[in-house]
Amino acid sequence: MDRRSFAKYVASGAFLGVAGGGFYWLNAPRDQSHLGLDLMLDKLDTLASRPLEKAGSWDATRTFHHLAQSVEFSMAGFPEHKSALFQNTVGKMAYRVFNARGQMSHGLDEVIPGEIVTEDGQTQDALLRLKSALLDFKSYEAELKPHFAYGALSKDDYAIAHVLHINNHLEEFRLT
Repeated sequence: MDRRSFAKYVASGAFLGVAGGGFYWLNAPRDQSHLGLDLMLDKLDTLASRPLEKAGSWDATRTFHHLAQSVEFSMAGFPEHKSALFQNTVGKMAYRVFNARGQMSHGLDEVIPGEIVTEDGQTQDALLRLKSALLDFKSYEAELKPHFAYGALSKDDYAIAHVLHINNHLEEFRLT
């Protein structure tokens, strides 16, 4: 066998190994009990009694309105969507990676496409809106609307996506 053929076999084997390992990693069973909606609601109750110091570009009121709209859009429909090609490739892969890591990372000052930016009001009112949206989501029985980037998600997957999204934004705040 010549060097070129050998290099092709090695490269093909390496690719298959990495792809197989990645497939296994994305699909391996995981304990996601820490990503439950009830735990998130408890966490939000704790935040309600503590002052938050912002470390990012959005204050807590703006952040909680943004998070509430995301949950509300999962039931009512997102105003704008990425292309079907994006949703079925990059979007699905991003959700699976976030889910597998148990942690999301995204631009924390990026609005949801078509989002109605709400910055006014009291932080406690915005937090109550988020909690109410999560409770509505928990009891929601109708078909959920596709996510603007991830496409169609089951209710369990949407719940995880919401918790990951909230946790990611809460990283920008310090309890004082």
